[in-house]
Amino acid sequence: MTEATPRATQEITIHTDSREILANARRDIERYGLDEYYIVDVDSHHVELDSWPEIIEHIEDPVLRDSGRQMMQNWPNAHNLALSNHPPGLTQQDVSGRILHQASLAEPVSDREVHRDVTLVRRAMDSMGIDLQVVFPQPMLEIGLHPSPSAAVQLMMAYNRWFTSTILSAEPRIKTMLGLPIEDPDAALRTIREYADHPGVIGFLITSQHSIGVHRNEYMPIYAELERLGLPIGFHAGPNQADSMTSTMNKFLSAHAISFVTCNMTHLTNWVINGIPERFPGLKTIWIESGLAWVPFMMQRLDHEYLMRQSDAPLLTKLPSDYMREMYYTSQPLEITDMGLLESTFRAMDAENTLMYSSDWPHWDFDVPGRIMGIPFLSEQGKRNVLGETARKVFGL
Repeated sequence: MTEATPRATQEITIHTDSREILANARRDIERYGLDEYYIVDVDSHHVELDSWPEIIEHIEDPVLRDSGRQMMQNWPNAHNLALSNHPPGLTQQDVSGRILHQASLAEPVSDREVHRDVTLVRRAMDSMGIDLQVVFPQPMLEIGLHPSPSAAVQLMMAYNRWFTSTILSAEPRIKTMLGLPIEDPDAALRTIREYADHPGVIGFLITSQHSIGVHRNEYMPIYAELERLGLPIGFHAGPNQADSMTSTMNKFLSAHAISFVTCNMTHLTNWVINGIPERFPGLKTIWIESGLAWVPFMMQRLDHEYLMRQSDAPLLTKLPSDYMREMYYTSQPLEITDMGLLESTFRAMDAENTLMYSSDWPHWDFDVPGRIMGIPFLSEQGKRNVLGETARKVFGL
């Protein structure tokens, strides 16, 4: 590998080496003694659209695959977007070019022995002192908003084939929870059975920006199979600036703050009130990239309503908040503006036993492991649990 180039004054562009962007995280390893901790990053990302032509070739349906090829060949600027529902004209994550690394990780990579994404993930892991990193796609987290459900199924399955064969097979420290093509329950079940034994696949995922009720009966065989296999299910939040609530918002900040939370709030409500934890008590459930501030609110709100209307939730044998404390959450983005509120949140959700560290790298609002080490009220064992020991238990690492 090439060495990172030192500069007197750091300038971050789309071409800046990840190791330069993460220079302070590298210093944290020595500052906090992170080499002595087992660290699992339960939520990070790569940019699958950079490899989109490769992924299109893994589409199972020959007609749809050929359509994708023709789009890439004939339509200007469609080479890395064909068949996807990613809206590049509305991309605002880079704050009008002020956080350029979010727009693209176009840094030089000279290692030709592995896929470029493998090298980029390795750089991030080494810079942050991470032992294992769970890697997800980026734009495909919004696949549930695709106007064609059948195309969404084919694209998710094509991505899974490409990612497991190209990325996971090249680096044992990279893990994933594969996205389920939940629009088609049979395809989702097939996906579980096809990849459950893959050493890099440690669970499965529903992308939370979906207009589905996760309590519907057709999904029960999926949950039963995951419970039987001992594999967790995750719900990964994503942005949406066009639903019934966010469409009234005139700022990206507003939609970003709300949409990443409300999608998981909706699924969690259906999950708990319809008694899914009672029906599948051995199924471990993880709520990803919604932060934590919403958790005590949901605990109080659902408990309050349940105590007045238990007949609507006949499968429950305890308070909704009790089920929530038996589920798991990822730390990013950690709302740390009020330490007193954060401490109350940690206490309400039993965070020392339910929270798992996530960086959300390379997104603009990522958190390094030092963020966990700097929480003053966390016990030493609590820090170890959050950084990696809880993930070791949940995923059987």
